[in-house]
Amino acid sequence: MKTHVQALVVGGGAVGAGIAYHLGKAGWDVLLLERDELTSGSTWHAAGLLPLFNMGYATSHIHDYSVKFYKALEAETGLNPGFAVVGNLRMAQTQDRMDEYMLYASTAETVGIPYEWLSPSDIKDRYPLVRTDDLKGAILHPTDGYINPADVTQAMAKGARQHGVTIERKWQVDAYRWTGDHWNVTVTRMVEKGGNLVPSDEQMVIHAEHVVTATGNHAQRTAQLLGLKIPAIPVEHQYIVTEPDPALVEWRANNPEHPVLRDADAKWYVREERGGWILGPYEQGAPARFEYAVPDSFRADLFPLDLERIEAEYLSMLHRIPSSETAGLKDDYNGPICYTPDGNPLVGPAPGLRNMWLAEGFSFGITAAGGTGHYLAQMMTQGEAEIDMASLDPKRYGSWMTTEYATRKNEECYSHVFILHHPDEEREACRPLKTAPSYDRLKARGAQFGQVNGWERPNYYGPLDAPDSFDHDARSFRRGGWWDHAVSEAKAIRETAGLIEVTPFAKHILSGPGAAAFLDWFTTNKLPKVGRINLTYALTDAGTVRSEYTILRQAEDQFYLVSAGAWQDYDADYLRKAMADKMAEFGPMVLQDVTSQYGVFALAGPNARHILSELIRDADPATALSNKRFPWLSARDIELKMCPTLALRVSYTGALGWELHHPMEMQNYLLDELLAAGEPHGLKLVGARAQNWLRQEKSYRAFGTELGRDATPLEAGLDRFVDLGKAFRGKRPCVETGIRSTCVTLLIDGPDDADPWGREALYAGDTKVGRLTSGGYSVAFGQSIGMGYVTPKHAAPGTKLMVKMQNRLWSATVAEDCPFDSKNETIRVDG
Repeated sequence: MKTHVQALVVGGGAVGAGIAYHLGKAGWDVLLLERDELTSGSTWHAAGLLPLFNMGYATSHIHDYSVKFYKALEAETGLNPGFAVVGNLRMAQTQDRMDEYMLYASTAETVGIPYEWLSPSDIKDRYPLVRTDDLKGAILHPTDGYINPADVTQAMAKGARQHGVTIERKWQVDAYRWTGDHWNVTVTRMVEKGGNLVPSDEQMVIHAEHVVTATGNHAQRTAQLLGLKIPAIPVEHQYIVTEPDPALVEWRANNPEHPVLRDADAKWYVREERGGWILGPYEQGAPARFEYAVPDSFRADLFPLDLERIEAEYLSMLHRIPSSETAGLKDDYNGPICYTPDGNPLVGPAPGLRNMWLAEGFSFGITAAGGTGHYLAQMMTQGEAEIDMASLDPKRYGSWMTTEYATRKNEECYSHVFILHHPDEEREACRPLKTAPSYDRLKARGAQFGQVNGWERPNYYGPLDAPDSFDHDARSFRRGGWWDHAVSEAKAIRETAGLIEVTPFAKHILSGPGAAAFLDWFTTNKLPKVGRINLTYALTDAGTVRSEYTILRQAEDQFYLVSAGAWQDYDADYLRKAMADKMAEFGPMVLQDVTSQYGVFALAGPNARHILSELIRDADPATALSNKRFPWLSARDIELKMCPTLALRVSYTGALGWELHHPMEMQNYLLDELLAAGEPHGLKLVGARAQNWLRQEKSYRAFGTELGRDATPLEAGLDRFVDLGKAFRGKRPCVETGIRSTCVTLLIDGPDDADPWGREALYAGDTKVGRLTSGGYSVAFGQSIGMGYVTPKHAAPGTKLMVKMQNRLWSATVAEDCPFDSKNETIRVDG
């Protein structure tokens, strides 16, 4: 067996085979190790469905690539992967479900995934065995279907071998050690003994420049070996196979196979299987398994059945396909399928480790295997993928993650596979968990919370007497029950004042002799002077946007860095690795994560200065908050009565305002004082949804939407924050990439009852020219607003475009950048 390779892939399921294939195709020297047989994990008992339906942009690309890739495998390898291109019919019993499909369909258009709409009568005409009298309609994907999991894995494995990959079975990884430039991986030969797979005395060490783990159900063992927290834990999934259905057999004598049928409101999928049906339900109450490790005795095994748990779903299949009632049960399966708390896999660099890549937590592993291999290979061999993979990055879950949290959230995620995926959905499990001291006070004032990196953050403020179900009942694919509250909050910031709880901001202090030189290289903008603030960007080595920072220079060699709360560990890991690389060149430095030490309130609006003036304690309070003593983009340590506060004169809403960074233990004191001082000035508590609308009126790009690893800051229109006169990480590719697409703000004449969500396709006539990345409502302009990317020739202000919403095209106009208060007079107003 090889002992020196460029990349070692650990795990021989569909995902591991897909990764090995694409790394081999890219020209790398690759070894794949499997502890048992190829496909012996979840792959062997997977139903093999290939659903293109997905609300995520990156995941949609991954699934789309897989479906196209699998169709070409036989021509390359000579092995038939068993792909039945029968299509996928997703039915809807309610208008809400049709609204979900219409939002998804616009997302699909941004990726280029084909679909068709079917009415109930269309469904009945095509598929008379399906009962349609209680349906609203359906969406059909004609290009997908199902595949044989074992066959497609073996086909990818053969393709990998054709590209020079070595595949070895019956070898288990027992230790990883990083030497500074490669991994020493200790592996043990596994042997059969009494029906079990046990370690032998034969061991060896593999020297690998890179390691990829695709260990499926064994992710917790991988986590222990690497010293990581990986929230990938399996959940039981049952499906049953019926005996032949005589009506189906008769139908098939003269007709093609049914598409994969999905009754989302009944929480199941059904497909044909040798004249019968396979029913796969996603029921409530499916338990997580193997929270700490897979038992050594568990190989290609299954769990005991719990058919009572899926009785309702079985009965609903009989309702939807009445002829199936005559078919007895033939086979049944209950096996482990790995999940993560949000249902998306963990794909990308492992936190804290060099050249260690994770590909774990695939609940739809067959669908994702080919695309994951393609895009992960791009990341490894080219430095970055052509699509933004941040939404799948393993570091989206921080070090606060625990086994119980992952277990309970994964169980919830399983049960939510067919729950309506409202864009304003907030799932309830494991909440509240991370709360700022103000949580109870804000909740008592009507706060309806969302979760960001585990933190509870107010999304909006509902009625004080709202029932516990208010937020759940307020959700919609259109303007939900929360919409009027967000409008009122946004108007308050434009007209009087608003107070936003933004404690989840990630906060780091970088200090030391090398700090200034390092940050100057690490970010695109000029470094601020002491006491001043700059907005800046860290780039990938491909020149695209990796992170966004507000930087306050507290001293010549000390910087306070503020970044998005959802990306705390993601940002910190990138910083620490870059610091380690540059310490010898720039000098010693230290990074401190102070996120939990400081709470943050954002006070904004025309009356913000009046409110702070009542609280500030200063030798000359009349001038303490003036432009002369406290200009825009500066920071000061001030005293708000008894609360020492680091005040930053910045505003994400485009209104006069300050961020008030304060000791966490004084948060409730400061909140009470601000609310009391603000009452005479019309102060209103404001949530994240109104803030998101307001920042779009200012064309403020947000990381994770407008800003990501698939666009340069120049394409994002951030030229003023990029100093091309200095050297910085990723500068050359940033410039050489050019402008492939351009970020724009659009004012939209949309429907009276809905706004865009930031997932919609943009058209010029019949030609798709871009996509929205953010959306909402503008109180300043009284209409829908959105931000997104279009081809450069369609980016000029005044350009007329169309946006796809509710299966219709609506007029949209490209606005001037920063359409509200374009000269920033409101932000800089003196007083």
